[in-house]
Formats: sequence, structure tokens, C-alpha cells
Amino acid sequence: MKLTTAQALVKFLNQQYIEVDGQENKLFKGIFTIFGHGNVLGIGQALEEESGDLEVYQGRNEQGMAHAAAAFAKQKLHQQLIACTSSVGPGSANMVTAAATATANNIPLLLIPGDTFATRQPDPVLQQIEQAHDPTISTNDAFKPVSKYWDRITRPEQIMTALINAMRVLTRQAETGAVTLAIPQDVQTEAYDYPDYFFKKRVHRFHKRKPDDYELNQVVSLIKEKQRPLIICGGGVRYSEAGNVLASFCETYNIPFGETQAGKSAVVSDHPLNLGGIGVTGNFAANRIANQADLIIGIGTRFTDFTTSSKQLFQHKDVDFVSINNSDYHASKLDAHKLVADAKIALEQLNQQLLQHDYHTSYKDEITHIKKEWQEEVRRLYNVNNQSSDFTPEIEGHLDEQLEEYQKVLQASLTQTQAIGVINQHITDDSIIVGSSGSLPGDLQRMWINRRPNTYHLEYGYSCMGYEISGSLGVKLASPQQEVYAMVGDGSYLMLHSELITSIQEGQKINVLLFDNAGFGCINNLQMDHGMGSFGTEFRKRDQQTRQLTGDILPISYAESAAAYGVTTYTATTPEELIAAIEDAKKQSVSTLIDIKVLPKTMTHGYDAWWNVGIAEVAKNSAIQQSAKARKEKLASARKY
Repeated sequence: MKLTTAQALVKFLNQQYIEVDGQENKLFKGIFTIFGHGNVLGIGQALEEESGDLEVYQGRNEQGMAHAAAAFAKQKLHQQLIACTSSVGPGSANMVTAAATATANNIPLLLIPGDTFATRQPDPVLQQIEQAHDPTISTNDAFKPVSKYWDRITRPEQIMTALINAMRVLTRQAETGAVTLAIPQDVQTEAYDYPDYFFKKRVHRFHKRKPDDYELNQVVSLIKEKQRPLIICGGGVRYSEAGNVLASFCETYNIPFGETQAGKSAVVSDHPLNLGGIGVTGNFAANRIANQADLIIGIGTRFTDFTTSSKQLFQHKDVDFVSINNSDYHASKLDAHKLVADAKIALEQLNQQLLQHDYHTSYKDEITHIKKEWQEEVRRLYNVNNQSSDFTPEIEGHLDEQLEEYQKVLQASLTQTQAIGVINQHITDDSIIVGSSGSLPGDLQRMWINRRPNTYHLEYGYSCMGYEISGSLGVKLASPQQEVYAMVGDGSYLMLHSELITSIQEGQKINVLLFDNAGFGCINNLQMDHGMGSFGTEFRKRDQQTRQLTGDILPISYAESAAAYGVTTYTATTPEELIAAIEDAKKQSVSTLIDIKVLPKTMTHGYDAWWNVGIAEVAKNSAIQQSAKARKEKLASARKY
């Protein structure tokens, strides 16, 4: 069958299926495109003439469209994908960040950037990077460190083995991530006589790995010896659809569990054994139980520094670790007793073994009591009112003198925790929230109450600013019947919100909840918590005398800006205005944006966790010196690896 390389690519993608629980579906829903000279007459021509069942989406920013594709795959639990194509040069370079985000989170993402001419005849072409020491290098080599599979197709026939390898990685949950196939623009258009069997229907299935008997027995023996185990529910629980199995397992043996950002909403928040978020952005309920646990059982988690509190959270003198993970690499973290297996199958087989031993933990009323204490704290946070006579920001002592200035410029009487409480109480139970960066992920992991499974979508493996709105579009494409809310700070919104336009173009309504505190509030907290002053993290004009960024606060109306796109917009400065905006937004058929003016330093903070960040060991500021000393003291109580 004589086709161009690009035509063969499109035809092949249309023949990929995935089987889940006996049901076959197309693996690829569509392809996001931004065309340039490097792909428009190759892949673009192939899609224009014969896209098959692939829906073609028009992106606005290459990073944004790739985030949307990754979010789609994440929300679909890896069971359906959207590919992305761009031109070479700045177009492909824009996608590198999204590739890293997908790979860090083990999310399957197929990227097909154009590349410079394989023949090299017209070199240097428009947007080509020239390296005198190596003419084979192009912008697309930047994808190598952030891709799980990378290939450059320099002959038409190479696309066959490249695509088969790409499918291997995209459908391998244990080690999936970004797959990059760079195709030079001349090769895209070259013809080749492809064999018919290359385009046969291919049905992919996830490899549901069963536990090794030896590893299973070792883990069972270890659990039997322990009195106070704690399970950490990671993203693998959601991808294996093991939420109900985990809840039942914990109930059978009275084992509490904490949640990572990726694992949150695998089980609803009000489950009696669900302690909520754990680690740096966790709460004191999960963290205090973790501190005294004699066994940590990680299920589908990568044990990042935020989850383990930089390996300082677990302080029981005899603590051991078990890691249940599809990936041998991740299962080996923390020098754990590993059980390399699918989360659901592993839990089912562990349960069969433990039932024979009449195992039960020694917890009495601790879980009920500490969970109740945290629920009371959440109620307090939901009701922190700037108008009350005893109001103080949650993070005290940093901006006391400037608080009145912020109140005046932002016209805000909302605290961040109060705004989150209002939102949580007034959106529908099946709504999906999307977030990624700044102080909001910490507040949400701690305070957000999930009433339905799989309604919490946080990208925190890379914590990529700009994911929130693009990701919300991807989530909406995956779950069109549910309301989707992007929880985004003003800093991240300014970095990337262009896929708002795509949401309008596609008739896919998303709701942007924009928290405006006039700065990069999370990093402002970090620097000030460690002895620095506020430096370069607030949105202020330059002081013309000192030449520092310490002048007036920049007043920005994000609602007015977004309205020009055709978005229905609101501004909320009080709880009453926010409630009214949420209720009216539910009635809209187009995307909405609520510009929520919140006071800085009113986000959550602390809760019995520590994060190891680099602090200058030489400084004029005595507060920084003290912070560096405190860091060394904490490091002394942390695991070394």
C-alpha cells in the first residue's frame, strides 16, 4: 500500500484499540495540532485527506495542548489517548515541558514533532538549531531526557518499528510517559510501499502483573509482625481501579490510610479510615499517625519528598516499608520490601493470605479521634473570616504591615481557605477539580472533601505552572458530562491560559476559579519562612528610587481580560459574591472565569511535616543562618536514602 510516511502514521493510529474488562475501544480519540512549515504539508495533509476516526483539535500553545492531552489520558486512567503534533523549532520546544510533566507522572503521551530535513539539502532551514560539532542534533533532541521512548524517523520504513515500540510504551502502565517520534518534514511527505499487515487491527491490553509468590509471602510475614501499619494510597490505586478493594482491605484489618496528590479521591474523604493528605502538603491526622507507624505500606506511590516529608516523617524506631507497585524501579524506593504487581491484584491476594492468620492491628480509637480533630480544623479553616475582630492570617508575622494595602488594592475580604470552603460546599458532588502549582495543591490536599471517586485531578509529580487550565480542557474532553473546575493562582494563570480559547471553540465548558493574591504566594511563603524578606515574588511595580520591585501592587482585572475571549466572567471579593458567581456559572453553557480576590498569607501552613530545601550556609541575615542550622538538625532525623 503506497502511502506517505505521514499517511501511514495516521492510518496506523486509527487501527489501535484497547481492551479493558472485555470491552474494546479506540485507543486514540484524536490529535491536537498546531501546524507550521515542519508538519502542515506532511501530517497536516494526511489528516486533511484521511483522518479516519481521529478528531483533530486546534491548540493555541504547544505546551498547553500537550498538557490537555496528558490530562485527558490521566482522567481516562490511561485507557484512551490524544496525540499531539507540532512544527520543529519553537513549536516542538514548547512541548518539552509537557513531555516532562507526563513522564514525571507516568502518563502516556504521544508527541509527533516535525524535524529538520533528513536530506540536509536546504540546511539551515527556518527555525533550525545548528551545532557545528554534530549536524544530527535538532531542537527535538531536547525531548530525550524527558521521554520514555524517543526516535527520529529518517526513512519512511522506520515508522513501522517506531510506532510498534511507541505502542509498547504507551500501553505499559508500569513505565509509561512521553513518547516522542520526531519526523523530518521531507520524510513525512516521502512515499513507501507499506505492507498491508502493518495496518491490521491491533488490540492492546494492560499487563496486570500478579505478585511473585516469594515477594507476597515476605510481605505477609512482615505485616503479621506489625501493630500500627499505615497505607499510603498513591496514583496506582486509581489507575488499577482498586479504590473499593483498598477500602475493603483497610476495613477488614483496621488499617488507616493517607493519600498522595495522585491517590486522593480513589476513596471518598469521609471513609472512616481515610486520614486524608499525607506529607508536606498533608494534614496533622495522617502525619501524626505516620510518625508513629511501625510499617508503611505504599501502594502505587513514587514516595516523593512531599509524600515522605523528605524522608523525615516516619520516626518509629522499628519502622519498615513495603512498596506495592507495577514498576520495579518505584517498588524499590526507601529500600522497601517490594511487591511488584498491579495494586488491585496485590491487595486481593494479600487479603486472601492475611485472612488465614486472623490479623488485626492494635489501633483502638486513635483513628476516629484524630480524624475528628482534623475535621474540626477544616471547619475552622473554612470559616476564617477577614471581617472578624480576631482575624489573623494563617501565616503570621510576614505581611502584617502590608495587609491593609492588599485589602485596599484587591478589594478583598476573602481568605484563601474560606474561598476553598465556599467552593467545596457549593459545586456539585460529581464535579472534578483540576490543579497543579502554587499554594492551592497544599490547601486542596489538606482541605478538599471528595464526595465521589475520581473527582480530584492534581498534577503534582512535576507541579507544572500552566497545567491547570489546559488540564481542565483535557479532563472535560474525557468527562464531558461533569462540571470541571480549574483551581489556579494568578501567577500560573498568567503563565498559560490560552487553551481557554480552545474550550470555547470545542464547546467544552470549563470553569476557571482564579485565586488572585497579587503574586507568587507559595514561593513568597517559602522564602520568608526561611529567613528571607519578600524578594521578587509579589506583583509590584518598580520603586523608582530604590530600583527594587517594592512599589505599588499591580491591580489586574482578570475577569475583564477573559471576557474578551467570550468567557462568562465574574469578580468575587466576598463569600456572598463567590456563592452567587458559582451558582450562576452552573447555568452557563460556555466556559466561565471567577476572579476571586483573596488576601495573601491566608492559605494553610505546616501540620507536622518538614521539607528539605537548600538554604544558604553563608548569609548576612541572622534569620537565614538560623534556618540553615535548623535544616541540619532536621536532616539528622531523616533517612539517608
